[in-house]
Amino acid sequence: MARAPSPKDKGPESRRFGPLRYVVLTVLAALVALPLLFLLWRGARPELLAGLASDEVREATINSLLTSSLGALLATVFGGALAWALERTDVPARNFFRAAFFVPFLVPPFIGTIGWLAVFGPVGYANALYNRATGSTEGLVDLYGPGGIVALLALHSYPIVYLTVAAALGGVPAALEEAARASGAGRLRVALDVTLPLVFPALVAGFILVFVSNLSDFGIPALLGLPERYEVLPTLIYGYLVSGSTDNPLGAASSIGVVLLLLAAGALVLQRRLSRRLDSDAPGPRPEPVSLGSARVPFAALLSVLALLLAVTPVAALLVGALLRAPGVPLTLDNLTLDNLERALIAPATVRGAVNSLLLATGAALLCGLLGATVATLIVRARSRLNAALDALAIAPQALPGTVIAVAWILAGIPLGLYGTKAIILLAYATAFLALVVQTVRGSLANVPVAYEEAARLSGASPLRTLRDVTWPLVNPAIVVGAGLVFFTAVRELTISALLVAPGSETLGVVIFNLQQAGAYNVSTALALVVAVAGLLGVGAIALVGRGSLWRGLS
Repeated sequence: MARAPSPKDKGPESRRFGPLRYVVLTVLAALVALPLLFLLWRGARPELLAGLASDEVREATINSLLTSSLGALLATVFGGALAWALERTDVPARNFFRAAFFVPFLVPPFIGTIGWLAVFGPVGYANALYNRATGSTEGLVDLYGPGGIVALLALHSYPIVYLTVAAALGGVPAALEEAARASGAGRLRVALDVTLPLVFPALVAGFILVFVSNLSDFGIPALLGLPERYEVLPTLIYGYLVSGSTDNPLGAASSIGVVLLLLAAGALVLQRRLSRRLDSDAPGPRPEPVSLGSARVPFAALLSVLALLLAVTPVAALLVGALLRAPGVPLTLDNLTLDNLERALIAPATVRGAVNSLLLATGAALLCGLLGATVATLIVRARSRLNAALDALAIAPQALPGTVIAVAWILAGIPLGLYGTKAIILLAYATAFLALVVQTVRGSLANVPVAYEEAARLSGASPLRTLRDVTWPLVNPAIVVGAGLVFFTAVRELTISALLVAPGSETLGVVIFNLQQAGAYNVSTALALVVAVAGLLGVGAIALVGRGSLWRGLS
């Protein structure tokens, strides 16, 4: 019987994969390193960096740091508390709550923002009811401005912290908590003195990931900040490129992109170091769930209300807004119509945006699926000094702001003749979303016995034939999940598309954003509803294909 090779046996295999490894490394260098080098070469010039001292850039930088950090702090507190409640207590219906509280992460932030504006906007349902009941004209909540930006940034990113902290809680040794309880410590004292210090690195890592994500978000600040003239760095870059409000818009955008790149790179290094501290080879048995006693049912009821508010309210608001004849009119049968849905679905801009989004998302899914599966296979199955470079090039863009990726591809696309084409959006999508496939496939591939591949090679199959006939069929569900995540992420994407769009290459995200900016609120809400529901159904279908792979890709 063939012996399963140990890690020391992988040297010859590395040589067999040598040509493939160099081809993949070249493709990754062109996809990731090349545009970033263009960004650094163009944006790091002294005369451009001097422009960062302008009042406009300084104010946008302060606003970005303020909203991103406060949003990350709220997301960390809520996501961490939610992780403890669902993972460490005996609360009933745990799987239901996990799915419900994850919905805001699956809805694109700018679409979720449109839904919340339908509730708490100037003519939103909640504000309208409050005004009619109190006679006030100011409304109950005003989402426009920094307060609304912080709240919705936190709302759409707390699941990142939840995933990070939930994984760390699973590695807390049961013996430590049991020893503390045996010493007379109560539940709260154990949580604060034992559990919290052990998962604190996970909380910090989650905060960093959310901070970088918030720093790059374009949709929420654009919808809630621009009407109040509240600029952050992504919206400032958008204004430079679209309106030409400065003498050298591309140079100014590239210098800001360098700042965002450096911030993201520093955060990535810190997060990686914290991740190493979270690794545990033998965490031991998991602690027993904390008993909620008589509070179990009331606590579950409270979580149900909260989940309903966060997961259902914006989608329900989109539905109502899509059916109303005009914003702010009472919700009666006479005011309900399907005209908004019809106008949204048959409009030439929508058809063009849908076709472009489907083509670009499909292309990105196929490209990332093939390249990501190959990268993951080379990293897991063959030892090489180049594996670190492959890993860094494939995974690092996931931590980069979408604004940085878009600006980098603008700078690279101009001399390459790609700027203004659909191809540049496709390449930017591949750069941004490749890590989704690499992470899903790498986790599944690590569980495939090497003996299967060794048997194929003993039968005379070449390394590439072994990959095609043995390895990849065994991890095919993970490849499908990763490619599916790329598809449904790309088809609803806004930040990259808004900066790279050209006449004729509008995507669905850009069409919805343009409708909202033009004041066609009900039509934009109708189209946002269709995209949100289709995305949720698509991700649900992916979850059925491979649940474990789905969580690896999302985290």
